[in-house]
Amino acid sequence: MLSFYTQPGVLTDAGKYAPLFDGLPGDAAGVARVVQGLLIHEFLVGAYGVTLAEQDRDRVNLRRVEHVLDAIVQRDDRPLDVAREPGGRIATNCRGFTVMAVAMLRSKGVPARARCGFGAYFTPGMFEDHWVAEFWDADQQRWRLLDAQIDEQQHGWLKIDFELTDVPRDKFVVAGDAWDQVRAGRADPAKYGLSAINETGDWWIAANLMRDAAALDNVELLPWDVWGAMPEPEDKVDEALFDELAAAVREPSIEDVRRLLRDDRLRVPSEVYNVQHRQKEAI
Repeated sequence: MLSFYTQPGVLTDAGKYAPLFDGLPGDAAGVARVVQGLLIHEFLVGAYGVTLAEQDRDRVNLRRVEHVLDAIVQRDDRPLDVAREPGGRIATNCRGFTVMAVAMLRSKGVPARARCGFGAYFTPGMFEDHWVAEFWDADQQRWRLLDAQIDEQQHGWLKIDFELTDVPRDKFVVAGDAWDQVRAGRADPAKYGLSAINETGDWWIAANLMRDAAALDNVELLPWDVWGAMPEPEDKVDEALFDELAAAVREPSIEDVRRLLRDDRLRVPSEVYNVQHRQKEAI
């Protein structure tokens, strides 16, 4: 399984830009610094003194690392480890920071994968929709969580008191664990979602569980891509289906995850519905 996560997936493949990763740091902290110098979170641009044009904002819909790198190079063709000024960075979100970090770590032979779940360090009392990278620490023989989005400024704003290259599992809760906690009555589903738009609940956890399972199979879709059994707010969630999926991703075995992803309700199709664009799009 470790070797599987050193290979680029369809969305983490740098393509013709792969040589740009040569000479970049191979450690998690170094990778995070590089990524932070290239990308900017679309909802935090104002705090960095940046105003996005509509075309710039729509780059959050770029799924493929190669396409993001294309946007980066077209704007500024200096080496990737040269940090751009905030206004010269490419707009993205937590998922964008994550997949770029995963792609860079894999290029150095470090097993890495994207995880979809919820962060407890943004809004007190809430578990906000979030993505982080998970990488294999060969020395410690364990998976560690890396939040490649949180730079020094955000670190201060959020008063982070833990290591961002080893995020505690109660600070970032992968979707399967969130599902299990809610089903066991140990957590309130109303605390999981995206408080900025006042949407939370078991349906959001279930949707992120599907995104996490797809990411474990190296298909890291957009946070607003929808397919299959992914529920809407008013839907009754298929608890038995998501119980089984949560069990498969708890201690991820790619074979178990893939077995479930063969189910038509969970299988990632060739086209998914992009909620922002209000249309089906090829991945």
